[in-house]
Amino acid sequence: MALSGKQIWISRILQVVAAIIMLQTLFFKFSGAEESIKIFSTLGAEPWGRIGSGIIELIAAALLIAPNTVAYGAVLTVGTMAGAIFSHLTVLGIDLGAAGVHDGGALFALAVVTFLCAVTLIYMHRDKLPIIGNR
Repeated sequence: MALSGKQIWISRILQVVAAIIMLQTLFFKFSGAEESIKIFSTLGAEPWGRIGSGIIELIAAALLIAPNTVAYGAVLTVGTMAGAIFSHLTVLGIDLGAAGVHDGGALFALAVVTFLCAVTLIYMHRDKLPIIGNR
């Protein structure tokens, strides 16, 4: 299924939004920012979870930007953001109160926006995915 001109623009906007959100958090994860360390310590995943999730988000963002790998980047993004959302809802709290950070829910909101962008991209580019694309 080929995308129309309007759909291509919508796809590109969603790709850029999701990639920028993920890329902007990488500085904090890779630099060992205090907030990031607190979050992953609360999850019991410091430092390997912080660095590992940063690497996965970097790969997902790169795949989202490359035209031929958007669908794969979106799948990886959905998985990563589902983990982030689950962590917020079960351990961290929406505003990261359990980690002692209190961001007013900004990171949770960004995870939800990124998740929704990626789900939409999977739908738009589903024909490029094995198994799903054949239906």
